[in-house]
Amino acid sequence: MYYIVTGAAGFIGSNLVKALNARGENNIIAVDNLTHADKFRNLVDCEIADFLDKEDFRKKIQEGFFDGLVSAVFHQGACSDTMETDGRYMMDNNYQYTLELLNYCQAEEVPFLYASSASVYGGGHVFTESRECEAPLNVYAYSKFLFDQIMRRRWHKRGAQVVGLRYFNVYGMREQHKGRMASVAFHFFNQYRAEGRVKLFAGCDGYDNGGQLRDFVSIEDVVKVNLFFLDNPDISGIYNLGTGEAQSFNDVAVATVNTLRKAEGKHALSLAELQQQELISYIPFPDALRGKYQSYTQADIAALRGTGYVEPFLNVEQGVARYVELLLKVAG
Repeated sequence: MYYIVTGAAGFIGSNLVKALNARGENNIIAVDNLTHADKFRNLVDCEIADFLDKEDFRKKIQEGFFDGLVSAVFHQGACSDTMETDGRYMMDNNYQYTLELLNYCQAEEVPFLYASSASVYGGGHVFTESRECEAPLNVYAYSKFLFDQIMRRRWHKRGAQVVGLRYFNVYGMREQHKGRMASVAFHFFNQYRAEGRVKLFAGCDGYDNGGQLRDFVSIEDVVKVNLFFLDNPDISGIYNLGTGEAQSFNDVAVATVNTLRKAEGKHALSLAELQQQELISYIPFPDALRGKYQSYTQADIAALRGTGYVEPFLNVEQGVARYVELLLKVAG
């Protein structure tokens, strides 16, 4: 029997492959699109049974190639570029592809764990898994929202586990291939190493410079939650996956810079001190993002806690520090 991980060479997918390996699971079918070939590096230290291009995989699924051979599907494959303007591509890649896999998993009675997104909430300030809170601001968010809607319509017909996880702002190892879509922690790390300072967006939507708030969640916690649902196949639903606490971009910058300063043998500084020494500075908020930007997110994790998941989440100070330390080890 095989575990199938789509988006396996991507950020969350490759971390799931590595976590399954840590459990002794090596019968993994890794599915991805390696048009951007550098992603292969995320799988170099992983053990898999086979790699399939996404389009080849879709054909094999339709032909019944894997019938009776699958233990569970982790569907992490998607176009995550919130600035993508090709709506036809986005809807095929994020919506239709997911729908095909849902149909397959239900027919085969296979657990289906898929990546949704906190982007479905748009500019709202209530982040609870209910329709009235959802108002996507771009086609990426709409593609995720629409599948969740379809899932709700079919809820009473399901014959196997289905779990949608609405990821908030995930950061951590194996995201380097994402370019501008990588986490701010990753960008701050590289900016400070290259220039000795970091740059944040100036204030918008009534927030001070760098004061916009997001629910930043470590990839370590994201993997733990996925594996919790794998171990509890009787639980289905759509759940927020964040820490439940919003923190500012300034908080991420302070944690990043101070961890790097510690590595240099320097003492930690407060936000005010970092600003005064221009180690943290601000750039104008991009016009292209106005009206399409979430200045505040904070996951309501009551539903997740209601499933029995009790593990604590890393906050920014803990998670970003651990991440930066790992990045330094890799950088050498």
